[in-house]
Amino acid sequence: MRDEYFPEAIVTDDAEEIFAREDIEVVDLALHPAPRLTLIKRALEADKHVLSQKPFVTDIREGRKLVELAQQRGRKLAVNQNGRWAPYFSYLRQVLKNDLLGDIVSCDIHIAWDHTWIKGTHFENIHHILLYDFAIHWFDMVSCVFGESCPTQVFANTSRVPDQDVEPPLSAGALVSFDAGQASLNFHAATQFSPAETTVVTGTKGTFRSTGPVCANDQVTLTTAEGEAVVPLDGNWFNDGFAGAMGELLCAIEEDREPENSAKENLRSLELCFAAMTSADSGQPIKPGGILDITI
Repeated sequence: MRDEYFPEAIVTDDAEEIFAREDIEVVDLALHPAPRLTLIKRALEADKHVLSQKPFVTDIREGRKLVELAQQRGRKLAVNQNGRWAPYFSYLRQVLKNDLLGDIVSCDIHIAWDHTWIKGTHFENIHHILLYDFAIHWFDMVSCVFGESCPTQVFANTSRVPDQDVEPPLSAGALVSFDAGQASLNFHAATQFSPAETTVVTGTKGTFRSTGPVCANDQVTLTTAEGEAVVPLDGNWFNDGFAGAMGELLCAIEEDREPENSAKENLRSLELCFAAMTSADSGQPIKPGGILDITI
């Protein structure tokens, strides 16, 4: 593959060779969680800026240590939450930045799609494949939507569906309560016909609505007292979302600021995710921030 597509690329199985090179300033670490933790630490110690694969860590305490190390070394540490740069979510984030929705009242996300492709893969061994590996994008968006509003509890559940032949539950839902407002997330991953995704965010000044293909909403409206705007979108999640995540890190380095997808901020999204997984296992509501580590 290197010879066909990237004939000038350097390939190595020794990460230390990469970290030792002075002409490499940024590394993208897309490994599984356990080995990634060690390599993020080594990269920061070698004074590299880092883009980490998502979900960032399985232990929030370790994540905090990495954030602190990055600050000590004067390096930027970001997480590849590429969904933030999917066109419809990127537009939503700009709506929020410009306060066009006012105080947020609700955020409701519904996704119906076919995730049975995981059968026979490593992903089938992850019990909470929906709430962990998939939903982290949408927990991250909920965190963006509610901003500094404090989440008070998460109640989640999972269930198997008729005739499913993969191990993890293929239906999951989560209700996130905030000190003002709430979010609901529904994931139905055994949908054989007419897959779709819908997000509705309501606020005291307006309503954002997006709908369309999963991970590719192409019908977006913003409704306020001034009327309804139908928003034309360019691009797509794949590959613009990935370019956006890395591009934001590179811009943050150049402008010497924290990236919008910083690891520090991402810990808030992980707190929602970990609380949802624990709630689904226990049948009880869980306060975000109370669960610091999970096993996958």
